[in-house]
Amino acid sequence: MPEYRRILLDGAAVQVTVEGDELVAGDGRRVKTGDALHLPPVVPSKVIAVHLNHRSRVEEFRIDLPDTPTYFHKPTSALNSHRGAVVRPEGCKWLNYEGEVAVVIGRTARNISPAEAGEYIEGYTIANDYGLHDFRDTDAGSMLRVKGSDTLCPLGPGLVTDWDFRGKTLRTYVNGEVVQDGSTDEMKWDMHYLVADIARTITLYPGDVLLSGTPANSRPVQPGDVVEVEVEGLGRLTNHIVTGPTPVRPDVGAQPTESEEVLSTALGGDWEFRGIRPPRR
Repeated sequence: MPEYRRILLDGAAVQVTVEGDELVAGDGRRVKTGDALHLPPVVPSKVIAVHLNHRSRVEEFRIDLPDTPTYFHKPTSALNSHRGAVVRPEGCKWLNYEGEVAVVIGRTARNISPAEAGEYIEGYTIANDYGLHDFRDTDAGSMLRVKGSDTLCPLGPGLVTDWDFRGKTLRTYVNGEVVQDGSTDEMKWDMHYLVADIARTITLYPGDVLLSGTPANSRPVQPGDVVEVEVEGLGRLTNHIVTGPTPVRPDVGAQPTESEEVLSTALGGDWEFRGIRPPRR
């Protein structure tokens, strides 16, 4: 399966091909994978994510899925890359990882069927759909700051074509320990369905990204933690958590909170009242 990456090479963004432990540019220049400064593997005009899709995640929250998927938008300013730093703003506490498979569009798609959707997919990459749940009380509807704050959308390490999404394992690690362990087979809506559903009313352009949902056990991480998402056949996306250099401004807008809505979402099945007082959805 061919894998393409984007790296910063001699000051320019360059697409390279993976050959063993080297990355090879079109003009023949080579760089060791471990030495490369990675960029997001694609340049999307938009990033769209499904709220809930994995059976284990739904069971963890003790809720029922709707008949059809619901979505939110992550602005492109949230994009991050393999080995990039994920910033938890000073004054915030509830930053959660969410390991996912990301679909990358290859052809302009509009009003297509699920059976046709595969023809419009360029390939797949790995995503970590971080959530800053400190802002969930005010942004639960749009998820704008929760999921769209700067650095909260790492993609990578590369774009893999000719990858079959069926029956693939997905694991997330924090400091080397497995914290999420799921499979694409537990998704209610597969990649083709998601692409066709969005493309009914929203034109998808080459490079656009759809995030397909996370399995159970999304939990908060702390500055200094190393978070890795491994997907069978797609590799491993690695990031580390840092504290932002400045606090969230206190003189404008909603401030970070620690309500039951925040805690129930950030702590998932570990929330002490799970099953006694269900969170608001």
